[in-house]
Amino acid sequence: MSELRVGAIGIGARGGLAAAVNRPGLDAKVVAAADPTEPGQARAREWFGPDITTVADYHDLLTENLDAMVVTAPDFAHEDIAIELLTAGIPVYLEKPLAITIEGCDRVLETARKHHTKLYVGHNMRHMSVVLKMRELITSGAIGEVKAIWCRHFVGHGGDFYFKTWHADRTKSTGLLLQKGAHDIDVIHWLAGGYTRRVAAMGALTLYGQITDRQDNSDRLRTEWAGGQWPPLSQRHLNPVVDVEDLSMLNMALDNGVYATYEQCHYTPDYWRNYTVIGTEGRIENFGDTGPDTVVRLWNKRTEYNPDGDVTIPITSGEGGHGGSDAAIIAEFLRFVREGGTTNTSPVAAREAVATGVTATNSLRSDGSARDVPTLAPDLITYFESGQA
Repeated sequence: MSELRVGAIGIGARGGLAAAVNRPGLDAKVVAAADPTEPGQARAREWFGPDITTVADYHDLLTENLDAMVVTAPDFAHEDIAIELLTAGIPVYLEKPLAITIEGCDRVLETARKHHTKLYVGHNMRHMSVVLKMRELITSGAIGEVKAIWCRHFVGHGGDFYFKTWHADRTKSTGLLLQKGAHDIDVIHWLAGGYTRRVAAMGALTLYGQITDRQDNSDRLRTEWAGGQWPPLSQRHLNPVVDVEDLSMLNMALDNGVYATYEQCHYTPDYWRNYTVIGTEGRIENFGDTGPDTVVRLWNKRTEYNPDGDVTIPITSGEGGHGGSDAAIIAEFLRFVREGGTTNTSPVAAREAVATGVTATNSLRSDGSARDVPTLAPDLITYFESGQA
């Protein structure tokens, strides 16, 4: 196959991800981009070159003879855009989450199968060095059989990244337990080797609802305002609608007997994720996730308090966004477009992360009682797990 002609839809906060397409050695180039705003189109010309085709309506890209499309539009647009591209036979990189409803996810998967068009969902944490190392330790048997996973997500920049934009409006995101949590839920599933089948959650809008300084920030990128406003109650210019939770806690029972917990707070002073994985012969835990001092520690001997673990493994992250995982996931997508085969990411896993987040949000917004996560049709599971052939 000659150089891949790639299009990009949505040149906003995550739009820069498509720039990884133009890296040397990938034999691919972004040749067209769609964004409804003139600033977005201008960014596309800046990022991808002045000769790129830029349009306001992504439908105009359907006649550009493209080999693949990178979609980083807002979450609430994922479903419709993906269905149109897949129906047109254009392989799709769809930034996570797959959709903001379970039904939307299933429609996207059904469309990909019906038209035999390749679908790739951008859960880039499956390419993060720290996650890959933890999975390697688990699959090598270093802690025996996994029984429990705990994840604490300290979202130190939550006020800047998620409460000044459409993310804060549940009609556009469902909630941050889905929008932000989809990453961590997916990692928990990958490390555990199973999917969540029952959830119970609690949480609330505990801080940002007190801030009355609101404005429409849709004409700006978050890089224009991020940082500097501390403590959290000093934040200004929140989204006009703020009705998603800034604190949430989720308990999960997986189909293989593993139990997991996930905690998310959007006003901590620090920003990182901490995973603890406990097995029948030990446990592992990360300290840091993409920074230069990130380590994974292993405890596999009987001990009293031992903060350093029995083994400490330094983690070296790659260059670029999200510790190099942005570049790695785009490279895998392009290889998948050309050759097919297996990938670290999985459309089925992406759907299961959304299904868990949606069901947990429903639990959280009612009485916190346990709820069953709807299953995916077995024939769809078979299709995607066999490589979309």
